Amino acid sequence: MLEGYRGKLASLLVSKGIDIGDKIRVRKGNLEVEGILFPSFSKYDDILVIKMDNGYNIGLKIDGDEIYLVCKKSVAENKETKGGEKSRGEVKIISTGGTIVSKIEYETGAVKPALTTEDILEYLPQIREIADIDAEVLFSILSENMKPEYWTKIAEETKRALDEGSKGVVIAHGTDTMTYTASALAFSFSQMTGPVIMVGSQRSSDRPSSDSPINLYSSVLLAKKSPFAEVSVLMHGESSDTYTLAHRAVKTRKMHTSRRDAFQSINDIPLAKVKWKNNEIVMMRNDFRPRGNHNTLDSKFDTRVFLLYYYPGMDPSFLETIRDKVKGIIIAGTGLGHTSEEFEPYFRSMTKDGIFIGMTSQCLFGRVNMNVYTTGRKLQNAGVVPLGDLLPETALVKLMWILAHTNDVEEVRKMMLKNLAGEFNFRHSEQLFPRWYHE
Repeated sequence: MLEGYRGKLASLLVSKGIDIGDKIRVRKGNLEVEGILFPSFSKYDDILVIKMDNGYNIGLKIDGDEIYLVCKKSVAENKETKGGEKSRGEVKIISTGGTIVSKIEYETGAVKPALTTEDILEYLPQIREIADIDAEVLFSILSENMKPEYWTKIAEETKRALDEGSKGVVIAHGTDTMTYTASALAFSFSQMTGPVIMVGSQRSSDRPSSDSPINLYSSVLLAKKSPFAEVSVLMHGESSDTYTLAHRAVKTRKMHTSRRDAFQSINDIPLAKVKWKNNEIVMMRNDFRPRGNHNTLDSKFDTRVFLLYYYPGMDPSFLETIRDKVKGIIIAGTGLGHTSEEFEPYFRSMTKDGIFIGMTSQCLFGRVNMNVYTTGRKLQNAGVVPLGDLLPETALVKLMWILAHTNDVEEVRKMMLKNLAGEFNFRHSEQLFPRWYHE
């Protein structure tokens, strides 16, 4: 199917036996361009879109130019079992939506979720050379529309894929809330037979500078061959196309709105570096959870929680409007873990009523220490629990998962302070803090 091509150009491609994903060569005068034929989303009938070997897409206006088929796309046939049924792929790709499976609506300039997982494989047929792929579209939403109930469905489909023999699972997801979903899966799985790689992109698949092909390629490679069985977030490691990084799900944050290397490990180092050009996986740590013999899943979440981002002058009386609606609160406090002293009586009253309140820091880097200043000690006496170097988002998801399993506030406290999925790092070294440009 020649998606997006019409008129004379479509007829020309058909006459030469060229399909989307085939490698072609185009000669325009003294210019010769070689690459993979991509779908066209242009409103013009004579624009040919090619992905070159350097990863960039170009659009060529075709007017009597020579087009040659270099080789057909490398698409592995579905293997059949003796019973005639399709066999399980080595890697399962589950699409939930987001920019990695979106395309530009050129008339408006907006990005909309439109591509299926099979469309992604058309964009990057080289993935088929790494592993047999089994693909499924679970959702087609932008990540701001993700919900905890969807986390459960993703977790269940992931377990099904691993139980049926997939060596790893790749989940295509929007970047804005990807760390929430990644944390949810990390707390849901206590054992896994293979890794779960969350992958997204900052720029849609049909943009010239898209990071989706390299990210997807790296994630499939990691899902099949990595030694660890954890949930990780894989994205570009730097702005160029040199390598990608797999970050531990519960220690990851999106730190830039648009850069391709927006995702960073916070108070931690990544699990692995993927040098995608030579299919090399470099493990960056050895304290990972290895592949197991079975998959243990418990993916219940209680959404009666609240994330309080404190600011100077915040009126604590608003807590009275939510106290009957929540079972737990995560505070993103200032510095070492503070709000104003005015919050103390409200927190004391809520914790006496069995509402868990935990403290994280807006600083992100470092850990809270509520013993240093008087305010911190007062808040602790009011029942607020310091949560070390937990990220606010990770703490919120963890609290949702714990509250779905117990209402006993002391048990909630114990579980919040227990290292369930590597969310706490008890040793911080100098290399974990980023250095900005000072020239």
